[in-house]
Amino acid sequence: MSQAEDIESVDEGGVIESVSGPVVTAADLDARMNDVVYVGDEGLMGEVIEIEGNLTTIQVYEETSGVAPGEPVQNTGEPLSVDLGPGMLNAIYDGVQRPLDELEEKMGSAFLDRGVDAPGIDFEREWEFTPSVAEGEIVEPGDVIGKVPETASITHKVMVPPTYEGGEITSIETGEFTVEEVIAELDSGEEITMHQEWPVRRARPSDEKETPTEPLVSGQRILDGLFPIAKGGTAAIPGPFGSGKTVTQHQLAKWADADIVVYVGCGERGNEMTEVIEDFPELEDPKTGKPLMSRTCLIANTSNMPVAARESCIYTGITIAEYFRDMGYDVALMADSTSRWAEAMREISSRLEEMPGEEGYPAYLAARLSEFYERAGKFQLINGDEGSISVIGAVSPPGGDFSEPVTQNTLRIVKTFWALDADLAERRHFPSINWNESYSLYRQQLDPWFRENVADDWPERRQWGVDVLDEEGELQEIVQLVGKDALPEDQQLTLEVARYLREAWLQQNAFHDVDTYCDPEKTYRMLGAIKTFNDEAFEALEAGVPVEEIQDVDAAPRLNRMGVADDWNEFIDELESDLKEQIRALY
Repeated sequence: MSQAEDIESVDEGGVIESVSGPVVTAADLDARMNDVVYVGDEGLMGEVIEIEGNLTTIQVYEETSGVAPGEPVQNTGEPLSVDLGPGMLNAIYDGVQRPLDELEEKMGSAFLDRGVDAPGIDFEREWEFTPSVAEGEIVEPGDVIGKVPETASITHKVMVPPTYEGGEITSIETGEFTVEEVIAELDSGEEITMHQEWPVRRARPSDEKETPTEPLVSGQRILDGLFPIAKGGTAAIPGPFGSGKTVTQHQLAKWADADIVVYVGCGERGNEMTEVIEDFPELEDPKTGKPLMSRTCLIANTSNMPVAARESCIYTGITIAEYFRDMGYDVALMADSTSRWAEAMREISSRLEEMPGEEGYPAYLAARLSEFYERAGKFQLINGDEGSISVIGAVSPPGGDFSEPVTQNTLRIVKTFWALDADLAERRHFPSINWNESYSLYRQQLDPWFRENVADDWPERRQWGVDVLDEEGELQEIVQLVGKDALPEDQQLTLEVARYLREAWLQQNAFHDVDTYCDPEKTYRMLGAIKTFNDEAFEALEAGVPVEEIQDVDAAPRLNRMGVADDWNEFIDELESDLKEQIRALY
């Protein structure tokens, strides 16, 4: 259903029996599960979540204070749906796809009133439509029939809705149209417009889910170098407060190798979403030079907004992502954070008096998380094209406790785990991703891409870095007991190499113009420079050179400046040459 539908056009319904926060019970309401209803005299939007006999339980997406028993409830007969069409990019929505700028204009205030509604896309704006098929051609569900220049960066592809039968095109128009005007007609009698609706809790159809073989290049060395995610993959970023979840997701939203970004702020603090809303329109898309918002859709459902709408905002985001995937685009969805979404489910569940699971979360927590993450993937589409959705979900475990239910259930589903560490954040090591606890199950299937597009020995060089960091972790336990000077010289040298891996390679400055993004080739070359130092240093050590002299060579500290060097290729070439020359001069 269009959320702009007039409340007076809906069916007669029942009356409110009781109100418990966002959960309202209605009597004598003829409804089905997941129907959208309007509650009370103010017409607050809600959704049917339970039916038992004559009583219908509704979760209301707005504040229910003042709503009283006896007030009417009206049923629309349609599930919660989103409006799909041109105009979704460069937009900022709440959890049920109401555009926040439209709501502000209606109310003349930044504070949202209850019962105020607006369509998800502008039904009055005209768009320039150019057909890509002609009369007489046969089209099937999902086929692209024309294009609209939606933003400076993205061309919107107008498709035959997946629920249509398809057939021969009897007429197709060129020119400027609103999203509800008919632009094509089929011999089956079906009429095609630029507007589609889709229920948010139902995945859009695809032909086949494929194994992803291409990485979602993020420009962050620790992610691309050690723990890559595939295009069409899933990742989780758990971490305590202040460890850098939001900044990491901002970096991914800005630099990830995706055509479209859908950013869902689910229950986060208002100041964090304000930062996103203020910064994103000002950021320049590094790929096109256009504003980053021209390929971004923001869904802002902050912690002070009604809790029930928080539960739906994740589904709103993934449905919009699936729509752009059906156009053949690679979409990256950032959910910040799924913990707040789970807490919304917990509150609704407790008000329904359902049997609680671990830590009060509903018993179906794992199933709901699975349903969400399973809508990610690389897909063969019903029109024969390919598209992907990569989902990166932040998790906010209380006190950084990764054993809590949301983190553990997420880990069972996702294949990439980026564990943020409060100790690293306190030491100002960013991104504060713990390389000992994090992992990626995509490495093996992505290695052929890295071999072909970066270097033949990419996996071997990465494994060398992992081995050195693992060895450092074991040696640190000994160092804490007896001190670094008590170690043999070869182990002291290993610690020095590991220090450069941490400080020069894994650390990255998100606010530095050069270091904020590091392409895979630069990541590979930087790791290679540290390995050059390692190889030359151990040869010198075997030749009898004291470890202190090796550590004191003039070129070694320049390893820390590789990330910020403007002409990094020339800088690394010169650095490797100087390292070899200076270390070999010691023996």
